[in-house]
Amino acid sequence: MVVTGSSTVSSTTRTTPTTTRKSMPRFSAGNPDGHAPVPAAARAVDTSHPTRVIGNGTPGSCTSAAVVSAVAKGGIITFSCGPDPITITLNRTAKIRNATGPRIVLDGGGKVTLSGGGKRRILYMNTCDQAQGWTTSHCQDQDHPRLTVQNLTFVDGNATGETMEGGGGGAIFVRGGRFTVVNSRFLRNRCDGNGPDVGGAAIRVLSQYRGQPVYVVGSTFGGAPGRGGRCSNGGALSSIGVSWVVLNSIISHNSAIGHGANPARAGTPGGGSGGGIYTDGNTFTVRIAGTRITDNHANEGGGAVFFVSNDRTGTMSIERGSVLRRNPSDGFETRGYPGIFFLGSGSPRVSGSTVR
Repeated sequence: MVVTGSSTVSSTTRTTPTTTRKSMPRFSAGNPDGHAPVPAAARAVDTSHPTRVIGNGTPGSCTSAAVVSAVAKGGIITFSCGPDPITITLNRTAKIRNATGPRIVLDGGGKVTLSGGGKRRILYMNTCDQAQGWTTSHCQDQDHPRLTVQNLTFVDGNATGETMEGGGGGAIFVRGGRFTVVNSRFLRNRCDGNGPDVGGAAIRVLSQYRGQPVYVVGSTFGGAPGRGGRCSNGGALSSIGVSWVVLNSIISHNSAIGHGANPARAGTPGGGSGGGIYTDGNTFTVRIAGTRITDNHANEGGGAVFFVSNDRTGTMSIERGSVLRRNPSDGFETRGYPGIFFLGSGSPRVSGSTVR
């Protein structure tokens, strides 16, 4: 719907079609059996009064150009593309301008799929990328922009060959500010197939304000055979020095396809760790609650989760009915924790959950 008083962003000049009514399967995201409480900071944002609306009520008005323009302008962004689900294939990566916040919300209403067409990353935010504008003298630790993506599907994103900040993040790359994912799906995304640190077929995150966590709530990464992500490391999520809280979500059928581990063994390109989640750094935490992590695979370590806290201060917890199952690690994992490779403070804390 178009909301009175909001901006409507559309495009009428196109050389190639960027929208299609052939949609993904009926929208459903997250673990229906997950009941972990969701803190206020991680809940969906009220978008009933958007700053701008992509489209004018017709599928043809919801173009790649309209998405890229709206994201660059920022604010609370919704879509008006007609009554049916729609896929918008981007001809360019949508990039956030750092001065357009402080809050940026992209809400697909459960009807919109953003596609990279197998050719490009879909969404990019980097507070330290001068091309997107510097807003502080401490870009690596600033409180804005605060990006939320909700009620969206991200499909066929591809960051292969991206070199900025080490690449990765086939669907979404974030450095700095704050980032939250709510009720969204990530399907068939990918990034470089080899490398000791490159990762995050769906999402790659570097640094968050004051070490606060990335929240992933009620979302699905893969979810069925043929829908998972593939990258050297982190078939779904990847980060360096970043904490995560993953609530009531599904991470399944993703793969870490690199070879040679992290750091790379002599004579190998490196990678292959964290079939579902890859985390590295010093002090950080990973909390998994009400979440199913199943049927992921790593050529090296951590078919489900690869967790390395270099100074051994990092912690990991698995709780509230989470299930980690059938996540083979071809190379190595931590004894007693199938599918997990953990180097941190003590051992992973497992409460009311299944790891097998």
